[in-house]
Amino acid sequence: MASSKRSSKKRPRTSGNPARRPIVEAPPVTFGDWVGAARLRTLPLAVAPVVIGTGAAQIVDPRLHWVIALACLAVAVLLQIGVNFANDYSDGIRGTDAHRVGPARLTASGRVPAKNVLIVALVFFALAAVSGLAIVIRTQQWWMLAVGAVSIVAAWFYTGGKRPYGYFGLGEVFVFVFFGLVATLGTTWVQAFALPQEAWLGAIAAGLFACAVLLANNLRDIDQDRVVGKRTLTVLIGRRATQVLYTLFLIVPFLISSFIALLYPISWLALLALLAGLPALAIVWSYRKARELVIALGLTSLTALLYAGALYWAFVG
Repeated sequence: MASSKRSSKKRPRTSGNPARRPIVEAPPVTFGDWVGAARLRTLPLAVAPVVIGTGAAQIVDPRLHWVIALACLAVAVLLQIGVNFANDYSDGIRGTDAHRVGPARLTASGRVPAKNVLIVALVFFALAAVSGLAIVIRTQQWWMLAVGAVSIVAAWFYTGGKRPYGYFGLGEVFVFVFFGLVATLGTTWVQAFALPQEAWLGAIAAGLFACAVLLANNLRDIDQDRVVGKRTLTVLIGRRATQVLYTLFLIVPFLISSFIALLYPISWLALLALLAGLPALAIVWSYRKARELVIALGLTSLTALLYAGALYWAFVG
């Protein structure tokens, strides 16, 4: 009888409808998760053009307009963080980030309501706009309000909207324009009201570094992007061509600095940035796992910052 009773007891099922299985709750989101979603590895790309642009401005006007320079830095960094959170939101609600490697995805993980991530992105965009407005009021360059507005719109539609340009192979074009040309030349203009050739050369270099970082990021995600239909430039041209293009984007800035060194010998010190750049290049060409490209991304950003510091020293030294 005892054995009969034991056999009659219901046993827990281990198969069947997955929807009825116990759901393991994700750990609560932490401050560290928010910091990870801000993608701090990309922030040197916001700092570099401001450093280069400020140095170029001091060629024209040796005084350091530190208030304006800091405001330019605030605009660049706040806009970069806003872009990162906007990407987290837009890619998350599309399902693009369901199986990503790298920093925590707040929206895709479901640990944070999508609207909260959107609010954070908009807050950073608003803070960037306020900083930009302060620059415009101080310099009386009212036409730059339009530049700022276009920059924020471009930041949103990288992955936002119905037809985000980042999904159609145009990400590198806009990154080069806004995180290279606009950021560097804008910084120079509001401090010196002139655009010397050094500013243009530095802007091109900063834009190429930003494109290199984006290529490393998209190379990491190439397989997932193909599955979800995100047609980045990397998806369109393939893995090998992306590696070649990354190499060009990383090396050309050093050819530029070598040219600048003909007038500013200290620019040769920019070659020291290759101490970070060459390991990144080696990873891009020899990586085995996608996660390794996260390291390459960070090293490429660091390369841009070291490069910018060398150019600044050359311009003001």
